[in-house]
Amino acid sequence: MRGNVIDLAVAVVMGTAFTAVVTSFSKGLINPLLAVFGSTNELGLGVQLVAGKPATFIALGPIITAFIDFFMVAIVLYFVLLLPMKSLKNKFGTTKDAEPTETELLIEIRDLLAKQQGLTTDQTVELSKERASASVEA
Repeated sequence: MRGNVIDLAVAVVMGTAFTAVVTSFSKGLINPLLAVFGSTNELGLGVQLVAGKPATFIALGPIITAFIDFFMVAIVLYFVLLLPMKSLKNKFGTTKDAEPTETELLIEIRDLLAKQQGLTTDQTVELSKERASASVEA
């Protein structure tokens, strides 16, 4: 059970734990700063739709705080987990062999077909050239 499953489990646990830290930071610091921009009532930053009815208050502070929470978690997880993993994978990971080009694959197919028909590679190349010149002339 090594590899991606364990990495994913660790990332979920760390993300959850860090979300709690960011949420407390937002409630303790960001919410009071956003309330400064609100009116003098207790409700904070937002819009009162009907005067005198607190139930019609649209609170913008919690929405802004949620966006800040999300971006803080995303930034920290990116720089703490993803970038180091990417650099480690690039440094110690396996390298991929270069994939053959389309022309190389076609040559390989041609040679395999020639082998099945009992022709040599030279005969196949000559036959290919004859067919190409015939199609150009036509």
